[in-house]
Amino acid sequence: MQTSADRHEYPAHWEADVVLRDGGTARIRPITVDDAERLVSFYEQVSDESKYYRFFAPYPRLSAKDVHRFTHHDFVDRVGLAATVGGEFIATVRYDRINADGMPASAPADEAEVAFLVQDAHQGRGVASAMLEHIAAVARERDIRRFAAEVLPANNKMIKVFTDAGYTQKRSFEDGVVRLEFDLEPTDRSLAVQRAREQRAEARSVQRLLAPGSVAVIGAGRTPGGVGRSVLDNLREAGFTGRLYAVNKALQEKELDGVPAHRSIRDITEPVDLAVVAVPAEHVPEVVTECGEHGVQGLVVVSAGYAESGPEGRERQRELVRHARTYGMRIIGPNAFGVINTAPDVRLNASLAPQMPRPGRIGLFAQSGAIGIALLSRLHRRGGGVTGVTGVSTFVSSGNRADVSGNDVLQYWYDDPDTDVALMYLESIGNPRKFTRLARRTAAAKPLVVVQGARHGGAAPQGHAVRATRLPHATVSALLRQAGVIRVDTITELVDAGLLLARQPLPRGPRVAILGNSESLGLLTYDACLAEGLRPLPPRDLTTAASAEDFHRALSQALADDGCDAVVVTAIPTVGETSAADAALAEALRSSALEAPVKPVLVVHVELGGLAEALSAAASTAPQAPATAPGAAPGARFHPSDRSPAAIRAEPAPDSRLIPAYPAAERAVRALAEAVKYAQWRTDAGEPGKVPEYEDIDEKGAARLIDDLLARGEGLTLGGEQTAVLLGLYGIDVHSALPAPTPDDAVAAAHAIGYPVALKTTAPHLRHRADLGGVRLDVADEEQLRRAYAELTELFGPPTVLRPVVQAMAPRGVDTVVRAVIDPAAGAVLSFGLSGAASELLGDTAHRLIPVTDRDAASLVRSIRTAPLLFGWRGSAPVDTAALEELMLRISRLVDDHPEVVAVSLEPVVVAPAGLSVLSATVRLARAPLRDDLGPRTLPVV
Repeated sequence: MQTSADRHEYPAHWEADVVLRDGGTARIRPITVDDAERLVSFYEQVSDESKYYRFFAPYPRLSAKDVHRFTHHDFVDRVGLAATVGGEFIATVRYDRINADGMPASAPADEAEVAFLVQDAHQGRGVASAMLEHIAAVARERDIRRFAAEVLPANNKMIKVFTDAGYTQKRSFEDGVVRLEFDLEPTDRSLAVQRAREQRAEARSVQRLLAPGSVAVIGAGRTPGGVGRSVLDNLREAGFTGRLYAVNKALQEKELDGVPAHRSIRDITEPVDLAVVAVPAEHVPEVVTECGEHGVQGLVVVSAGYAESGPEGRERQRELVRHARTYGMRIIGPNAFGVINTAPDVRLNASLAPQMPRPGRIGLFAQSGAIGIALLSRLHRRGGGVTGVTGVSTFVSSGNRADVSGNDVLQYWYDDPDTDVALMYLESIGNPRKFTRLARRTAAAKPLVVVQGARHGGAAPQGHAVRATRLPHATVSALLRQAGVIRVDTITELVDAGLLLARQPLPRGPRVAILGNSESLGLLTYDACLAEGLRPLPPRDLTTAASAEDFHRALSQALADDGCDAVVVTAIPTVGETSAADAALAEALRSSALEAPVKPVLVVHVELGGLAEALSAAASTAPQAPATAPGAAPGARFHPSDRSPAAIRAEPAPDSRLIPAYPAAERAVRALAEAVKYAQWRTDAGEPGKVPEYEDIDEKGAARLIDDLLARGEGLTLGGEQTAVLLGLYGIDVHSALPAPTPDDAVAAAHAIGYPVALKTTAPHLRHRADLGGVRLDVADEEQLRRAYAELTELFGPPTVLRPVVQAMAPRGVDTVVRAVIDPAAGAVLSFGLSGAASELLGDTAHRLIPVTDRDAASLVRSIRTAPLLFGWRGSAPVDTAALEELMLRISRLVDDHPEVVAVSLEPVVVAPAGLSVLSATVRLARAPLRDDLGPRTLPVV
């Protein structure tokens, strides 16, 4: 690497993999003395025009002096980065620190001149934009605050790279050269530009995997069976519209069932976009090399034997990803189930699913192959609704998700016109901060339903490399809900919610009309609505004699009622009911629903299973031949439980509303309740609230104090006085507590404060546990104080253990707790709940991501189950929730302004009818953790 004359060691943390505009990848790394030959080769492939734009004169070749200058860096004042694909340079960027006169300089000079050179074959891929983000991050790390660049006026591409970056700029023109100067501090616009580019690039990288023009299955055997051959057969039988190839070293044939066969992908004369790798793990590296050299764009690795198998497999997995990224390829897997795209112009089933799912508008993502199978199966069984079918747009089962993850698929689904609802089964979230950001943006456009597996296992599943988080699952779940994610607990609920959201409009409110031909089923539905927080209207019983016309009339009346936001139709079969009656009911409901297309309609249809068959057979009204499931092989037995609950298969007109049907009232109502909450979130997201400004906040003073305190050590829990000073700079007053190591000290403290006072212990095992008796309130005089002191020491031990303090009495109110913590994975989180053992035991705490808006603070106060205690429960006086919300907003500002504040705890905060009192506070400081969401775009490190 670098020689001893260089001032800094090689900065390995600057290395990064990035996704480019076209969906391919490149590696960005520092240039070293070992890159001389690569640099010369790279320069030889650059056109004369690009060389002229870089050096402002004809410059056909680099001299030895040039090569030395461009490969020798001190990584402080002179830095060069290269973008590589296949180990070769495709672009370079460098900066040189300069002084005010434009001459070479060292710190404290904070300006640098920057210049790029991109190989012509790779221009237009967004390489320069990505490299600008990385060289800017490097410069900020080296205390450079501003870049200057001189560009020829005709070099429009490079001028656009700088002007589109979103930084604050100054532009001038002198001596025939455009001079651009721009600050490197990230701005809202620069972050928005960066994230928009990230979305386009990552979406494109997934689109290349899901809509390839050609696919090669590597490891397809001669005989049916086996993983590779199964994938090949599934692709062929699905009617894949592109070119399909079978690859296997052992093949002598030229074809496999009509598919062109080759012994190596190198033997294929045409481009291959996607390779499905189904060979033993020890042979995968060779396959990856061949694919990379052939120009394959992406891999689906179904081979096992990687991180799920232990430490050796984990290292094999890391090397697989590094190897693939070297060639600009992205990977789904390893240990993947595969991918599916039902679009008629693609028809891709590159998976182990033997049957292509119905086309539809639901996107599916599953980290587990087994769960992926279950999801596809349930959607296939239940995809037929009262008025038609609902199917899948795309399906991704990522396996160990070593590269492509749920975040990437979310980027794709965000603007995919063929996907209306996204369903995800996640066993781990590798980057919760990014996932939350992407989920919030996606949920604003289309519903996102998530079920998390391995919630209580305490560790990520084998094969999943994830960041450590200190947050319990309930907290992560609450943060996802804040981001608009519809969180459910089972895959059954996942499908239930997905079918409703894919078929029906969002409800405008929680008012639910219930009608049907069973009084009992209507009452069950009514109770389920109340349990889910909905507002049901009294059920309307049409009686068991109701005809299809009766259902039509009743549904039309309910939908026309302005006091109704959604309708649940309950239906039970009658003895001897025929498919004709089912069809009539389906048409009645469909036509009625079309009259009010802005209100959702659900059906609860109870089936009697085998009894219904027996009764139908006894009455000789049902066919005696076994039924066959739609889409199943001829002769396959179709059990009634495999039918959609409505059991009606009428094909809808193109503009028909698909009415979902459920086999149980509670399942229908639960799905509806989730839709109601999501609709409310969408409404609230349209007016997201504001982070208020407070004139009495001294941000600069707090920064100076934090710097002074951290100079004493890395991790620091502040003392009471330091905590009070820091919080005071943000307008938060903490009641002082005077130590009382002896009874005489307690009396002196009380005289200084003024009676009445509180005497309490601060021992860790008694702190914040008033229920244990470690607090004496309203102590009115010296006699009571000495008696209380004696009682505490007699009950709990000597003062050296109890650490008693004396504090002024606060107005009576409700004891609450406000906390903030910076989690290494999720980011800064604000939490709120009532103080006391009962709330802790029940986990009755609400959470929001920082920075918190005024709307967030208001909802935080109201979202705990014990919130009624704050608003005058059972005749008590309502407390000052406005003051409580302001306190939380000030804590949010403190943590957001100063990432060195890694933990804050205010407990108890006594909220009175007028005002509040912070009786105890602790603050912990540490060096600011790295914020990767504010840095340049990178793929996760493997």
